[in-house]
Amino acid sequence: MAESVVTYLVDRLTTLLEEEVKLLSGIREQVEDLVAELQRIKAFLRVADAKEDGDPQLKVWVKQVRDVAHEMEDALDKFRLFHSHHHGHGFRASLHKLSCIVKKWKVNHQISADIRRINSKVKSLYEGNERYKLVARAGSSPASLVHHHKIGQGEALLLEEADLVAIGEHKKQLIELLMKGDTGRQVVPVVGMAGLGKTTLVKQVYEDPKVQKRFKVHAWITVSRSVKINQLLRRMINKIFRVITKPDPEDEEVETMDDNQLRERIKKLLQNSRYLIVLDDIWHIQDWVAINHVMPNNDRGSRVMLTTRNVNVASASCLGNPADMIYRLQPLSPEDSWTLFCKKTFHGESCPPNLEGFCQCILMKCRGLPLAIVAIGAVLALKDKRIVDEWAAVCGSIGAEIAGNDQLDSMKKLLYLSYRDLPYHLKSCFLYLSIFPDFYKIEHMKLIRLWLAEGFVIGKEGRTPEEVAESYLRELLNRSLIQAAETSTDGRVKSYRIHDLLLEIIILMSREQNFAAIEKGQGQGTICPDKVRRLSIVNTLQNVCQTRTPSRLRSLLVFGVEDSLADFPIPKLLPNLQLLTVLDLEGARLDMFPSEVVKLLLLRYLSLRHTKVKQIPSSIKKLQNLETLDLKHSHVVELPAEILNLKRLRHLLVYRYEVESYARFNARKGVKIPAGICGLQSLQKLCFIEANQYSGALMAELGRMNQLRRLGIYKLRAEHGVTLCSSVQKMTNLRSLSVSSTEKDKIIELSHISHTPPFLQRLYLTGRLENLPRWISRLQNLVRLFLKWSHLKEDPLVHLQGLPNLVHLELLQVYDGESLHFDAGGFPSLKLLGIDKLDELQLVTIEEGAMPQLEKLIIQRCESLKKVPHGIEHLNSLKLLEFFDMPDEFITALNPDDGGDHWKVAHVPAVYYSYWRGGGWDVYSLVNDVESINPGTSAVRRLERNILWKA
Repeated sequence: MAESVVTYLVDRLTTLLEEEVKLLSGIREQVEDLVAELQRIKAFLRVADAKEDGDPQLKVWVKQVRDVAHEMEDALDKFRLFHSHHHGHGFRASLHKLSCIVKKWKVNHQISADIRRINSKVKSLYEGNERYKLVARAGSSPASLVHHHKIGQGEALLLEEADLVAIGEHKKQLIELLMKGDTGRQVVPVVGMAGLGKTTLVKQVYEDPKVQKRFKVHAWITVSRSVKINQLLRRMINKIFRVITKPDPEDEEVETMDDNQLRERIKKLLQNSRYLIVLDDIWHIQDWVAINHVMPNNDRGSRVMLTTRNVNVASASCLGNPADMIYRLQPLSPEDSWTLFCKKTFHGESCPPNLEGFCQCILMKCRGLPLAIVAIGAVLALKDKRIVDEWAAVCGSIGAEIAGNDQLDSMKKLLYLSYRDLPYHLKSCFLYLSIFPDFYKIEHMKLIRLWLAEGFVIGKEGRTPEEVAESYLRELLNRSLIQAAETSTDGRVKSYRIHDLLLEIIILMSREQNFAAIEKGQGQGTICPDKVRRLSIVNTLQNVCQTRTPSRLRSLLVFGVEDSLADFPIPKLLPNLQLLTVLDLEGARLDMFPSEVVKLLLLRYLSLRHTKVKQIPSSIKKLQNLETLDLKHSHVVELPAEILNLKRLRHLLVYRYEVESYARFNARKGVKIPAGICGLQSLQKLCFIEANQYSGALMAELGRMNQLRRLGIYKLRAEHGVTLCSSVQKMTNLRSLSVSSTEKDKIIELSHISHTPPFLQRLYLTGRLENLPRWISRLQNLVRLFLKWSHLKEDPLVHLQGLPNLVHLELLQVYDGESLHFDAGGFPSLKLLGIDKLDELQLVTIEEGAMPQLEKLIIQRCESLKKVPHGIEHLNSLKLLEFFDMPDEFITALNPDDGGDHWKVAHVPAVYYSYWRGGGWDVYSLVNDVESINPGTSAVRRLERNILWKA
């Protein structure tokens, strides 16, 4: 972790040396010396981070390095802060500028002294490491390898003792995967986060008599995190020799073989046998690559099983094999979790009624992770069932229990291994998740924007910082360190969550390293750690940081705070917030823009989302470093001209939903922006800008913003459609385009695009078109298409069904014709289709082979449609079919008691239809056991949400 801090500091100092030559006059050589010293110390930190927890002295040394790096960062930011001050114009500005010349001399003198002092500390740290030999350049010692190996085995041993529940079905499925298939060698990876019981499950399969009988030659090899390939190959030879009842080869013979000779020996041993090799706990793709070709494809039905936490390893092992061989182990269900918990905690007896609430609370933290349930159950089994306070304490602070209970040490170390294995640039990104409360779904783009503001993202040539951050998230997801909480129909992850116990562990690490802290306002006079860099405040401002505010704070975020910000006065805190780069006041009780915020000159991220702020002051121009301005769901309707001074702005979010209702689809509201927006050349996202009768020039300006990834236009006037088309075709990086017109009687001309944006994936068009723009059919990467109020005179499906990657299609008042026809082979990737308020529609025909991937079909408010779509029985992938507010004849035709078309949809797992009756929906299920759902239930609310139109 310290390496991340030092690397970030070195990068910043190097940039300073390259870009701020004039500012560094007199201190340049000192900065260069400091960079050189930090580069020397970096060589040791990568190794130190990996082994620091096993050596208290080393841990102290790493902490000292981290503190010194933070000191230098503070000095550097104070230097930048002084040079960020805006002098203004006129006589007063001249006087201010004159005084600044004097101040500049003092500041440069001060930073010179700071650098000399810090440089001396860095040299002392380097010499201390050399003197005490705390870190060897060569890397981890053999002892540390043994330590990691033992921890890896601990998961299996601990879970075996528990006699896991619900293992039978998993075991059956895995045995089927081993037995089925052709005679070629196949790989069956079992993937999932630490503690799920992967090793336990695979061991049960491996030792099953049917498996042992089928695979006469079998070997179990534990790979572990820090493996040496030659040691692994020797271990394989010895295990194979034992199972084929040959005497072990002489140690001297094997020891003298090089890697190639070892590989050849293994190949010969396996060549003529049907074998099963289990590779337990593979961490890295290169380890798989190194051992893969040792196991020959001898066309005898051999199998290789492996366990891994890394999805990339599982995918790499299946190259050339069916992807469905990957077995993704999931957490236990709530019922199975409770069974296992009671078995371990109460020795199979039922939970005492007085403890049930606390036990459910504790179990919720475990989130179906067997290792956690077993480990925490073992701790609770020793507690007195009559002393309720002890159980309540664990429920209230499971993190404190993890930190202070030696019985949970193995679980903690096992989960910590996943963090330790991360490359250094991902460690800060992962620790940053500790600032989010445990109930919070971490929004995909919000996290990316925060990482950028924090400086965690390392630039790569040819890629935007956002794209690099996307790759970081994929890596954490593939390593099973985070989980997808919400996914869109086109496969994009919208939000993430982190397992509660992993969160508790990184919260402890963050506090220990002064990286971040969470304050929940509990108790009286809470004192924030003085050196903490990031602070999140949850639920209430009461009693938070009453004694002092951290003097080194870089980020301040609030979550779910309902108190007025008057209880947390920013002016009093301002002297300690001068170095702030992130200020997130989302959801705070705030009616006006806090005027003190514009004094935070280093601010890179500012969020006033879900506040009642109505105006942004002209003084916003002072925030020259701002990269993200998030005003989504605020009351801001117009931005001042001074916003154009923010040349580093990358993300501008300024829209809200005024009405979220079934009755009104034009619910999104945009914002008026000043002319000259094209001057913000760094903008990646601009949503949603309000067009008007004077916006022809604005539409033309947009063509110069070729860095835009997402663009949203609201209230486009019909006469500006051609100009907008001219601009859009110049936006070569555009991924998402939303265009809305409220002039229902005027046709928007959007056909004049000859060169389509090559990466466009999402398109939302609202307004009268009459003819579908032909360029849409050329969008080979399009995955989502929403069309609203188009009133086309031709069947749109003719031009859309050839789109190869279209996954989600919704049509609202799109077509005035009487029939829709889905041709065989059309819409090959479509998974969700919504058809709404096509008033003239009388017939829907689906040919066999059309929409082969379709999973969800929604038809609603089509008042002329009297029958179920003809050919609906061909949709073999359909999982959910919903009919809303359809005519009585349609519902009668569905009714199985009247000999209707129910048989056509009998293969679908769930079919719902509904009426609007009085004050709510009557919702009925034809296929599920439930015949009706009472209005007002959660099921009805879910169905009502499906009929909201949200682009």
